[in-house]
Amino acid sequence: MNKALDQVRRTENRQLRAEDDDRLVGTKYELLYATERIDQDVRQKLVRMRNAGLKTARAWSLKELLRGLWDCTSLRAATTWWRGWYAWAIRSRLSPVLAVARTIKSHLPNVLTYFTHRITNAASESINSVVRLLQKRAFGYRSFENFRIAVLFRCGGLDLYPAKTAH
Repeated sequence: MNKALDQVRRTENRQLRAEDDDRLVGTKYELLYATERIDQDVRQKLVRMRNAGLKTARAWSLKELLRGLWDCTSLRAATTWWRGWYAWAIRSRLSPVLAVARTIKSHLPNVLTYFTHRITNAASESINSVVRLLQKRAFGYRSFENFRIAVLFRCGGLDLYPAKTAH
């Protein structure tokens, strides 16, 4: 959804810049923040964008609303919530948002599985990220064994500090 928001912002920014309007200049990273993390200046910008009827403000609202899916407490609540969000996303007529909504809809049974089991793959994704970072930093290891040791060292959860002794 962040990518869709950025596509909407870039398209709208190009149109506005052609009219000598720079309201969206410098807002790329501000729009990526979650509602609870933005400061008062950004909040006021978003209110002005919404009042001006900018598509970017609508896309931002949809992005933030989508985060609410994870606050649902049951499968039934999540399904109902999803239908409401999907209806709004489809009516938005923002093609990048439509693409995200359709993608999520095609994977909806798998997404909603979270509300049955409350398990995610965040831990494995985190380990994969560390492994990719190690590969990139080293530009290749002399042997697979060296790479394996580096991965185990970083992901093994070892406490490398010496034990504190009481004196």
